[in-house]
Order: sequence, then C-alpha cells, then structure tokens
Amino acid sequence: MSSPPLRTEYAFTAHVLVSDSIIVGQGPDGLRRYVPITGGTIEGPLLRGTVLAAGGDSQLLRADGVLAVAARYLIRTDDGVTVAVLNQGFRHGPAEVMGRLSRGEAVAAHEYYFRTAARFEAPLGSACEWLNRAVLVATAERTADAAIVHFHRVL
Repeated sequence: MSSPPLRTEYAFTAHVLVSDSIIVGQGPDGLRRYVPITGGTIEGPLLRGTVLAAGGDSQLLRADGVLAVAARYLIRTDDGVTVAVLNQGFRHGPAEVMGRLSRGEAVAAHEYYFRTAARFEAPLGSACEWLNRAVLVATAERTADAAIVHFHRVL
C-alpha cells in the first residue's frame, strides 16, 4: 500500500531579527543558550506583517552536535492581527560549517540542515484563524543577525 503524496504550498517567509546569544551554560542535556528576538518582517502570499520585539529562541546544543531550537514570538499582520508563534526544530551540519555559522560568517543554506515545525495561535474570528488549524513546516537559514524561515502549509 502506498501513501498519498505529501503536498505543501508556500505560505510566507519570516525574516526574524535576533541579537547576541545569552549563554545559560552547560546543563545535563547540553549547552543552553537564549537568543532574543528583536523584530523582523513577514512576507508571502498567505501572510504579511511584522515580527514584534517580543520573545526569543531557547536553544540547546546537544552532545551529538544537533542544535534544538524552540522560538516563541509574536507577529502582527498588516491588518492588525496579533498572532503567537511557537516554532521548533533542529539545526546541524558538518563541524566546519557549524563553526562558520557560530562565528557569524555567511554560510549557504544548503550546507547545513535547518528544519522546523510551527504552531500558531490567532484570535478566533480573525482573518488569521486558518493558522490555528494548519500544519506549517519550514526550511530555515541563519545569518549573523537573523533567522530566515520559509513556511509551507501542509495541504
């Protein structure tokens, strides 16, 4: 028995601006750090708006070299709807590539793996209510001052 194909549609890109990491320290599960979110933009066919300077990305660098991310932040759409976001995923790649990323160097997105899945909470009755019922997955890339997340809605 074969499964039906998984279909997605491009929804929007979040250009999430960040400031310097705050190192919490080595814990039993790995190195914990926190990256404050300072703003940004949302642009795409299904959603447009801004990322508010409210929230951050709680990160855990595991012993196997995988960075587990859990970003919580708020977006405000161009028509004034405020939406809460929880975006979780993993980033990993060859040690040399990850070292370049950690030093803030430009690294092409195809050189490492950065994938996430997000949950959105939009007000009931708003134009963004569809986000409450949708599964969104993303490919992402990291620059020195931003995470760029390309969201796709699973159909």
